[in-house]
Amino acid sequence: MSSQHGHSDAHKSNAHGSLKSYTVGFALSLILTLLSFGCVMSGAVPQHLVVPGIVVFCVIQLLVQLVFFLHMGTAPEQRDNLSIGVFSLLIIAIVVVGSVWVMHNMNVHMMQPVMQSTSSSIG
Repeated sequence: MSSQHGHSDAHKSNAHGSLKSYTVGFALSLILTLLSFGCVMSGAVPQHLVVPGIVVFCVIQLLVQLVFFLHMGTAPEQRDNLSIGVFSLLIIAIVVVGSVWVMHNMNVHMMQPVMQSTSSSIG
C-alpha cells in the first residue's frame, strides 16, 4: 500500500508546481500588473508608447501565467497541452484579426454624411 502512495506522490509532484514556483509566478504577475498600471498613471511614458508598452507587459504576463500556473512547457508529457494551447492561440488570433479587419473595412466603406461647406454656399 505504501508503494501506491509513493507512486501517487511522485506523480502528484510532477504534475503540480511547488510553493516556490507559485510564489515566483505570483510575484512576477504582480510586478507586471504594477508596471502596466504605472505606464498609464505615471505620465512618464510618452502617450504614443503607452499602448505598445501595455501590450508587451500583457504578453509577458500571459507567458508567465502559462508557465508558472498552467505548467506548460516543452517536456514530452506536456507537448499535447502545448500544441493544444498554440492551436487555440492561432484560432483566437484569426478570429480577432478577422473581426478587426471586418470592422475596419465596414468603417472605411460605410457611407459618410456629405458635409456641406460654407464656402460653396458663399461663392
